[in-house]
Amino acid sequence: MSALEIQTIRKTYGEVETLKGIDIALESGEFLVLLGSSGCGKSTLLNIIAGLAEATSGDIRIGGRSILGVHPKDRDIAMVFQSYALYPNLTVHRNIGFGLEMRKVAADVRDKAVREAARLLQIENLLDRKPSQLSGGQRQRVAIGRALVRKPQVFLFDEPLSNLDAKLRMEMRTELKRLHQMLKTTVVYVTHDQIEAMTLATRIAVMRDGRIEQLATPEEIYNRPATLYVATFVGAPPMNLLNVTVRDGQLQIDGGDSVLPVPTTVKANLNNGHKLVLGIRPEALRLGGDGSSITAKCEVAELTGPELVVTAFAGSQRLMAALPPRTQVVSGEPLTLAFDPEAVHLFDPSTGVRCE
Repeated sequence: MSALEIQTIRKTYGEVETLKGIDIALESGEFLVLLGSSGCGKSTLLNIIAGLAEATSGDIRIGGRSILGVHPKDRDIAMVFQSYALYPNLTVHRNIGFGLEMRKVAADVRDKAVREAARLLQIENLLDRKPSQLSGGQRQRVAIGRALVRKPQVFLFDEPLSNLDAKLRMEMRTELKRLHQMLKTTVVYVTHDQIEAMTLATRIAVMRDGRIEQLATPEEIYNRPATLYVATFVGAPPMNLLNVTVRDGQLQIDGGDSVLPVPTTVKANLNNGHKLVLGIRPEALRLGGDGSSITAKCEVAELTGPELVVTAFAGSQRLMAALPPRTQVVSGEPLTLAFDPEAVHLFDPSTGVRCE
């Protein structure tokens, strides 16, 4: 029995269909990230699971029990909001234990649960402070602690790190990963940040326009994107996409001179003159060497610290390469970018679907 089952969930607002039939089944202890840009429906789906919005059709089951129509407090879930939603007049201790207090849990049991959550989150020294005396990262830990003491079947997180600066976001990602590994509770986490998704998830659901583009492990999402949207949404810098034409069993880059072999992983019949989109990640490219190669002209090189990001043109088509930081390139000069032929991804330009 799955810990959480989302069965053909649809949501409409008048004529607008926000969710267009979402199906997901999570086993106990999974960490699912709903990843997508603003307006794709990920927060709407989370709110339906939480009971803050109603589905137009479909069903949601937790532990085999349908929760549609069940009051949020009776769903055995706990939610952490983007805005923290702490009570400013209560101490950290009372904020964490407030839900238990409302359920008439005995004071000694409540105190023990609060202190255990504070120990896990390393905020034991903050229990007597008010939220106004805390940093953003400390407030987020308090909000997580309030969810932890509930010991629910499912945790829901709605972009909980988006209000933090980059350093704190990285620290809190590590904390969330550590907590999940310790508690092994089922988690549904909403974000638009691909780094959060890749580092935290056991599975990622990439959403677009109310549908799931791909549901898979982070490794599969990155290494075998199912669609052009997934290919460009996950990865920084994003995957290079080049228009190519099949010529005598090979791939001719449109507007350029480079000819590349078809990857052996592609079994589809590719007829002469067939138009395709070739995808290759910037980090798969290297300067010269063995393997397939693309001849390009360097336009600009940007040193980020760990890598040199080179923007170049293969004929009329732009591409980027993430090279070692000490690589020497000259703007306006030609360069040869080599890569493993099996690092290439091919997509149908009319459907956006991966060619298998």
